[in-house]
Amino acid sequence: MQSTNVLILGGGPAGYVAALRTAQAGIATVLVESSQAGGTCLNIGCIPSKALIHAAEEFHKLGGSGAVSRLGIRVDAPSLDLGRLNEWKGGVIGRLTAGVQALLKQAGVKVIHGEGRVLDGKTVEVVPADSDGKPTRIVCQNLVLATGSEPAALPMLPFGGRVVSSTEALFPDKLPNSLAVVGGGYIGLELGMAYAKLGSRVTLIEAQGSVLPNWDAALSRPVEKRLRDLGVELLLDTRVHEGDVEQGRLRLASAQGDSQDRQFDRILVAVGRRPRSREAGIESLMLDMDGPFIRVDEQGRTSMRQVWAIGDITGEPMLAHRAMAQAEVVAAAIAGQRRRFDPSAIPAVCYADPEVVVSGLLPEEARTHYGDVLTASFPFANNGRALTLDAAEGFVRVVARREDHRILGWQAVGPNVSELAAAFTQSIEMCARLEDVAGTIHAHPTLSEAVQEAALRALGAGLHG
Repeated sequence: MQSTNVLILGGGPAGYVAALRTAQAGIATVLVESSQAGGTCLNIGCIPSKALIHAAEEFHKLGGSGAVSRLGIRVDAPSLDLGRLNEWKGGVIGRLTAGVQALLKQAGVKVIHGEGRVLDGKTVEVVPADSDGKPTRIVCQNLVLATGSEPAALPMLPFGGRVVSSTEALFPDKLPNSLAVVGGGYIGLELGMAYAKLGSRVTLIEAQGSVLPNWDAALSRPVEKRLRDLGVELLLDTRVHEGDVEQGRLRLASAQGDSQDRQFDRILVAVGRRPRSREAGIESLMLDMDGPFIRVDEQGRTSMRQVWAIGDITGEPMLAHRAMAQAEVVAAAIAGQRRRFDPSAIPAVCYADPEVVVSGLLPEEARTHYGDVLTASFPFANNGRALTLDAAEGFVRVVARREDHRILGWQAVGPNVSELAAAFTQSIEMCARLEDVAGTIHAHPTLSEAVQEAALRALGAGLHG
């Protein structure tokens, strides 16, 4: 039997950040993690996927595709060493996990690697991963639940055989000649495009009428165009009715009533993620729930005293940076500080080609909340830096209240626009007006000039077109 003030179940972005902060505040902290520190995001999610996307883009450019040959650069056809690629991705992951482990050790967090199971609101039983399996019970004053999420399966397509989740897709032992991607959200798009650039014949199947169906057509249209340019077959308004896991067969039905049978070497199911809010004995606590998610207040408190929840198990959006921000709030609350989780905007990024970033309200959402609003877009076709990158597709768009010009949202599609997410979100959090952004000097030549130009256009004072 051990005891501690804070016990955190789960070492992902939510869990390890909470552990660092409580330990830095001088509070005895134990972190229980079944695998490696960093959780899904660092080990089998955000980081390896971005590494794969980068490698696929470099390989595609060297293959004599339009972007390279147009610049007068000609190379022999490249070959792909998948083992070396996976080794490099593993090295990136290893470096980051080692960094997280070092930070936890330096802060004084006691890390226990093993499977944790909640017995009650004060007690967790852990079967250590590096022992003979003899469980240890840990009693705590504060229990923080940060068990994260996992890929969601489809009833007719359980994982196994030729059907894989994003986890397996990130570390392929060989590239499939044909790949079906079921789901046109950001996970399916990112991985589908990466595989297409590495040489697989990709078919993307989406039940809605467009990819990225939660965002508007202006944002999804450039991505759909690029998918087709890469040779990806788009089957929109199409659902999977039946599947054969072992043979890789799918029976598809379109919204128009047409059906077809297709066979693929591999099938990637990317229809979203499910919270792990009922695993590890959490259901025994009988916490108040919002569907599959644990209900929490603005400080991360659950319906049970001194039991907290953060990250994907608390609802959408299931993003690592949201989880980390929640962790900061919960750690501060445990330390007796006055903090609350009430962001004005949480940025979301799809690392497709081109990238898509959304922060704050989309135009239709803004009209629903505020009525008449101002919107304006500035195309990268008029941006010097975008043209020098041979990436003129896309735009930056701003949404603001008409009455006082307060900025409500930003969206962008284009090269490396993920790097604009912080500026977008900061302007919303600081209640900036269009005049604030329009009057800020932006370096030339940079993609960020499109941000200033969008604000100027919304004010009716556009400069470059």
